[in-house]
Amino acid sequence: MMDIFLCLKQPSRMVDSKRMRMTSNFQWILLTFLLLYLMNQVSSQKKRTPHDLKCVTNNLQVWDCSWRAPSGAGRGAAYEVCIENGSHSCYRLEKNTKIPALSPGDHEVTINFGSSISKFTLNEKDVSFIPDTPEILNLSADFSTSTLHLKWNDKGSVFPRHSNVIWEIKILRKKNMEIVKIMTHNTTLNGKDTVHHWSWTSDMPLECATHYVGIRCHIDDPKFSGHKEWSNWSLLKNISWSSDSQTKVFPQDKVILVGSDITVCCVTQEKVVLALIGSTNCPLIHLDGENVAIKIHNISASESSGTNVVFSVEDNMFGTVIFAGYPPDIPQKLNCETYDLKEIVCTWNPGRPTSLVGPRNTSYTLFESFSGKCVRYKRAEVPTNESYQLFFQMLSNQEIYNFTLNARNPLGQSESTLLVNVTEKVHPHTPTSVKVKDINSTAVTLSWHLPGNFAKIKLLCQIEINKTNSVHELRNITMKGVENSSYLIAVDKLNPYTIYTFRIRCSTKPFWKWSKWSNEKQYLTTEAIPSKGPDTWREWSSDGKNLIIYWKPLSINEANGKILSYNVSCSSDEETQSLSEILDPQHKAEIQLDKNDYIISVVAKNSVGSSPPSKIASMEIPNDDLKIEQAVGMGNGILLTWNYDPNMTCDYVIKWCNSSRSEPCLMDWKKVPSNSTETVIESDQFRPGVRYNFFLYGCRNQGYQLLRSIIGYVEELAPTVAPNFTVEDTSADSILVRWEDIPVEELRGFLRGYLFYFEKGERDTSKMRGLESGRSDIKVKNITDISQKTLRIVDLQGKTSYHLVLRAYTDGGMGPEKSMFVVTKENSVGLIIAILIPVAVAVIVGVVTSILCYRKREWIKETFYPDIPNPENCKALQFQKSVCEGSSALKTLEMNRCTPNNVEVLETRSMVPKTEDTEIISAVAERPEDSSDVEPENHVVVSYCPPVIEEEIANPGADEAGGASQVIYIDIQSMYQPQAKPEEEPENDPVGGAGYKPQMHLPVTSTVEDLAAEDDLDKTAGYRPQANVNTWNLVSPDSPRSTDSSSEIVSFGSPCSINSRQFLIPPKDEESPKSSGGGWSFTNFFQNKPND
Repeated sequence: MMDIFLCLKQPSRMVDSKRMRMTSNFQWILLTFLLLYLMNQVSSQKKRTPHDLKCVTNNLQVWDCSWRAPSGAGRGAAYEVCIENGSHSCYRLEKNTKIPALSPGDHEVTINFGSSISKFTLNEKDVSFIPDTPEILNLSADFSTSTLHLKWNDKGSVFPRHSNVIWEIKILRKKNMEIVKIMTHNTTLNGKDTVHHWSWTSDMPLECATHYVGIRCHIDDPKFSGHKEWSNWSLLKNISWSSDSQTKVFPQDKVILVGSDITVCCVTQEKVVLALIGSTNCPLIHLDGENVAIKIHNISASESSGTNVVFSVEDNMFGTVIFAGYPPDIPQKLNCETYDLKEIVCTWNPGRPTSLVGPRNTSYTLFESFSGKCVRYKRAEVPTNESYQLFFQMLSNQEIYNFTLNARNPLGQSESTLLVNVTEKVHPHTPTSVKVKDINSTAVTLSWHLPGNFAKIKLLCQIEINKTNSVHELRNITMKGVENSSYLIAVDKLNPYTIYTFRIRCSTKPFWKWSKWSNEKQYLTTEAIPSKGPDTWREWSSDGKNLIIYWKPLSINEANGKILSYNVSCSSDEETQSLSEILDPQHKAEIQLDKNDYIISVVAKNSVGSSPPSKIASMEIPNDDLKIEQAVGMGNGILLTWNYDPNMTCDYVIKWCNSSRSEPCLMDWKKVPSNSTETVIESDQFRPGVRYNFFLYGCRNQGYQLLRSIIGYVEELAPTVAPNFTVEDTSADSILVRWEDIPVEELRGFLRGYLFYFEKGERDTSKMRGLESGRSDIKVKNITDISQKTLRIVDLQGKTSYHLVLRAYTDGGMGPEKSMFVVTKENSVGLIIAILIPVAVAVIVGVVTSILCYRKREWIKETFYPDIPNPENCKALQFQKSVCEGSSALKTLEMNRCTPNNVEVLETRSMVPKTEDTEIISAVAERPEDSSDVEPENHVVVSYCPPVIEEEIANPGADEAGGASQVIYIDIQSMYQPQAKPEEEPENDPVGGAGYKPQMHLPVTSTVEDLAAEDDLDKTAGYRPQANVNTWNLVSPDSPRSTDSSSEIVSFGSPCSINSRQFLIPPKDEESPKSSGGGWSFTNFFQNKPND
């Protein structure tokens, strides 16, 4: 119902809404008509009076006011305008009027036109300030630099006061007036007409397209509160290029800064098809007509020939060259000095290469500000590490100069300044014409030539004096400068007969720089008398008859000239003997003398004179307490020390020689003052690893005494060879080794010991690596007793190969190794023992085992080898499954001892057995091929032990029949009868073919039971009971368990044993006891043995 109500109510609401909208629209229409009517009335009223008063000023001094004329007023209508400005002023004007600028504030303006009057309020804030349109006086162009130059007048005289002016300049390009740039330029009005200049460089050559320029201004007068507006744009001025030459590509040979952008254009009437910069294709920018341009960005430095730009048309090409480089660096390391005080030389480093050459290269100008003189320099580009230089002539009476070096190229300029006092910056030329003259044997004069006028200053010269095998000597000399440039000095303190090399360099005081060294001048000084006698020593010959005198040649400083000969003499208290003169270079003489005391004298002679004599005594004082010592040097020498002895009055002499040389031992000697206690023996002849003998002699008045004898090395090395060793003896557990000494020449040091290594190993398989690594399998013996020459190695194994290695060592290191392989002998005693011990043990074990077996033979036989039949052909074990399953009462019968008895064998008959005395047939001993033809007479007598049945039969019927049971034996077929083959299987016999024949029959009470037994025999299918099952007693009286009547566990013994006292397996009967499980005997392992 509610839905129906809403549906019915909705149309009524829609009708009401439509009515309301119609009413509202009608009201709006009425209001609109009313507003239009009122506006029309106002407009008609205005049209009948002047209206819309506006004032504009161009110079801030006069306001140009205008208004709209009323309707009906003609062109020449006159108006009366009255302005209240302190005083009432009225003007009779036409439509527009110019009035003086009014003071700030509101002013009433009344305009009368006929009978209509219009009143306005005029304020400065309502006035617009629009400057007059600027006028361009001139527009010019510098086509070489693509620069426009603009000139105009600001007409500042018409403005009452100073004002800031912003000029806006626009540049247009091409015929379509494409605006390229709009820039501003700021100036100030100063009350005068001022002509302004402005320049602009185009990024495109002006020849490429027509360029237009316009200008307007904006005046910012801070005292004017009205509206400030831009002036109108001036008339455009243009610049165009007239093609009156063959040049088609612009710019030509332009020099620009590396990394800049540049526009290159081609002005032509033909169509350009390709533009290249170098080998790079560039996109074309189309200009007016067929003119095109390309834009190159971030241009790289040009080669010396510039960068080529080529434009190709259909049948021609045009091009230009661009040179991109750098502005000049500030000149670096500017230095000005003089060589001769006549000319100043300024040098500098140009810095970074500009990559501009030829006419675009950097030019340098050196300007001196005190004199106003300048020197220009221009040269080709050079590497940065080469300095430029300019020469500036010195001015008389001027010592201080202020230089400015300016560097300029097409891309810019730089400069460097320097203030210098040239008298302090003197760098003399190299001295020349060096000459040397003698003064005496120790002094010379030295002269040279030094270009320049140094009369006003002092010179400092340095002389370098060099002599052979000596450190050079420098001597500084200060002298006054001269005008003729020639200088002379004396050089003294020289050595006679010495070759000297002289050279000279000079500077000034105060010091600035040395000149270069002059050429060397070599000179030999004159000779002089030798300054001392030769160093002498003497040795007695090996036979003790001759005295050999040795002397060393004098050094150059001692000889003072060339030694020509030596004079040797000997003297004693009685006489003096002079020998003949010995010519140089012989430095040895031999004299035959006795053992008396002689003094030997040696004198050296040169062309000037003789040296002082060198004397030495011939006598040698014996020393009985002399021991040979050892010493090791320090690499380049050996240190010897001794105790001070006041008895030594002369000096000490140390002589040494190579120990491997034969006598007399003499290589060299050295004399040491008597107050010394040590010395270092050094010689160029010393070699590492060589043994030398050193002898220390002390000098007394009467002669020399040998104080110490030393063997030593300047440096020990490792031996070069290994000791040569052999095996002296070998045994089963030891090896005896003997080795020899190493020669001194190959030892190269003091022997400190031997290292002996040995290990097990075969030849070609054992490689003793890392002897010093401490391996456990290598045994090492360190022999420090160097006198020991044998070694016995013990605790070895017999018949084993050993690897032996022997090495010698010194303090200089370990020598090489020598090895050999040795096999020890076999140990016979050990072998015999190794054989006897196992044999003895085996014999003892065998004897003990035999004794034990003999004593336990019965037990062993019963346990391990009982007499049991061969169950191979026994069918008694072919039980039915039902017979043995689940019977827990079935147990193995126990074996007991039995008494032998006779066996009665019955002849086999159909069903009724016959009892008679006979022997058991042995199937093993005699068995005919056809079993059916066997006669009963063919019997074999065997011994048989029947079971002794002591228990009573529980069957009452049996008791009644006759008391104790009697065993009746029937014919027993052999259990060893071979099984018949399938094809020879005998005919089935209901009785004989059952497979098992009972061994005995118990007494039976009735024929019914007999028939029942026979029926059971037919049902067993291969098993025949041994007796009436009702008479079975499961437990033997002598069984260990028979005393326990409640026990269910019984033992039956072996199923195949002939000693069983009970029947093997009871029939499957509900009343029969259940066997708990079949038993098993250890004797089963021996059942494969046939029963004999």
